[in-house]
Amino acid sequence: MTVIKVSTIGAPGDYQSSLIPAIWRSLGHQIEWVKPNQCDLLILGPFENFSKKKLGWCPKPLRPLVSNFQQTLESQLGQRSLRPLSLFQTGENVRPDHVEADYSITFDLGISDSKHFRAPYWMEMVDWSGEGVIGNQNPRYGRLLDLDRLMQPLGDDFLKRPQIGAIFASHLREPRGTLLKAVKEQIEVKEFGMSFNPNIKNHLESGIIKYDELQNFAFNLCPENGMFPGYYTEKIPEAFMAGCLPITWADDNVRVDFNPNAFINLAPMSANGFSELGNLLHSKDALSRFSSEALLTKRPTLEPLKHFLQNLIKTALS
Repeated sequence: MTVIKVSTIGAPGDYQSSLIPAIWRSLGHQIEWVKPNQCDLLILGPFENFSKKKLGWCPKPLRPLVSNFQQTLESQLGQRSLRPLSLFQTGENVRPDHVEADYSITFDLGISDSKHFRAPYWMEMVDWSGEGVIGNQNPRYGRLLDLDRLMQPLGDDFLKRPQIGAIFASHLREPRGTLLKAVKEQIEVKEFGMSFNPNIKNHLESGIIKYDELQNFAFNLCPENGMFPGYYTEKIPEAFMAGCLPITWADDNVRVDFNPNAFINLAPMSANGFSELGNLLHSKDALSRFSSEALLTKRPTLEPLKHFLQNLIKTALS
């Protein structure tokens, strides 16, 4: 078994139990988590995580790295004669060159670079045990995403549920505030999360299991935090897997990952002030068409990502 010394700077606090380390272990590598000045591979995340205050499971979106990142990096690496190989990995809506690194793993589509790999964050939350990868977690949802379920039609159970929606949010920065208002003008929406309950400290300590709560709703308002080609998170598949009809906000390239006929996308309705939303949400015939649609039309695989990561490890140890 190959031992690889890995360190992180600016990564989420739960990175060690995330998908990428799980893949490395499945490939036969033993990870030794060390300080930056001792590592073979340095993971650079999108967050400023050098203060005493630790980041929670799901940090505020788009929290930028501080301007003195390079200075902090130098101080963490110390007096090394050779820099470790670096990988910038992000689950946030930031670009591959947000931080200077040798390799990158991001959401971005259309990048032709052998040192960049697109791995959208929703894949982090999938049960990959069928491909020999175990250890990644999705605690606030209550379970990992089941690919078999996502490849089946939504079904008509959501039509039998109370015709109300749910939103889980830690903030209502735009476009969330506008989208919530537009949906609430048509149906009742129950609100969960820090944005609506100041007593909630973070997602992990909310006492809310998202999958369980969604069983009581026909719809889940789950807009992305921002719009950028390729930036699609766990929000749509989590709603779908719970039997809800997702109501989201994403650009047209979302069809690269998900069947656009399997959810309501508010983005194209923005130009008309969401005027068509009412007719859609109050028409059983219109809604019933979603029941026959699967979210995934092609089964995803980790094999390309495994190959990318295997080559990265070989380069780091060479």
